[in-house]
Amino acid sequence: MSSPVTPHIRAIDGINPNDRAFMDARKGGVTTVQIMPGSANVIGGEMLIVKTYGNIVDQMAVRTLSGLKAATGENPKKVYGSKGKMPMTRMGVAATLRKKLVEGQNYLEKLAAGKGERDLELEIIGKVLKREIPLRVHAHRSEDIATVLRIKKEFNLEITIEHCTEGHLIADYIAEHDVKVSVGPTMSSRSKLELSEMGWYTLPALEAAGVPVSITTDHPVVPIEHLMTSAIYAVKDGNYSEESALKAITINAAKHLGIENQVGSIEVGKDADFVVWDGDPFDLRTEVVETYINGEVVYG
Repeated sequence: MSSPVTPHIRAIDGINPNDRAFMDARKGGVTTVQIMPGSANVIGGEMLIVKTYGNIVDQMAVRTLSGLKAATGENPKKVYGSKGKMPMTRMGVAATLRKKLVEGQNYLEKLAAGKGERDLELEIIGKVLKREIPLRVHAHRSEDIATVLRIKKEFNLEITIEHCTEGHLIADYIAEHDVKVSVGPTMSSRSKLELSEMGWYTLPALEAAGVPVSITTDHPVVPIEHLMTSAIYAVKDGNYSEESALKAITINAAKHLGIENQVGSIEVGKDADFVVWDGDPFDLRTEVVETYINGEVVYG
């Protein structure tokens, strides 16, 4: 929370493989997760994808750079507004993001002309501009989602929307912009104003519009072991099938992360990651018997 723009921060440097949450994940049947910086900053830093088993994060990594975190809405606005500095408004958040993207464009032009020096902040921005990695943007309210899509178009970026709480209000519009969406953590309270429209109805509404959807617990907001629980409640609420919910935490999630050729379904050539349950996974009483990662029993 010391600077609103920190693209050079790397999540990999802040991960403790001995965190109990990794065991909780395996116990809940979760084999693969994306870990990213928080949403206090307009640009928060690099993220990565890891398997939930191991004691050296470098060896757990599936992809050491899976995207750049950005955030809109109340979080950056309140954090820096409370300090009396930009961004204090939604306009300021969008302007801060645009400014850094333009700096990145200028940096790439200088490099191409043989005049640039290495800059860690702009180096990662350059990867986003060249569409080597996606910009993964925290956005709850519909106007924030629209701003994200506006910036996507302006800079021709690959973008995913994280949370998308009011996505059901503009589902058809989102569908026009070729983005993947991660919804959640819906199994939590409406703790701030921008969550006032939160509900399980967002998932079927986006699905009906043709938007690729996955479910997130946003651990530790909802603990990671409740990913399956979230899928159960999505179905229980109605209008969302078990098949859709299962895809939202398996193959759709893998596609969201860009690793569907490695995980997300049980197929020849993919990692041997799978879970054995003692009953129907959509029954809350069902327990995980064994969790496998790369063909090895890591729980059970």
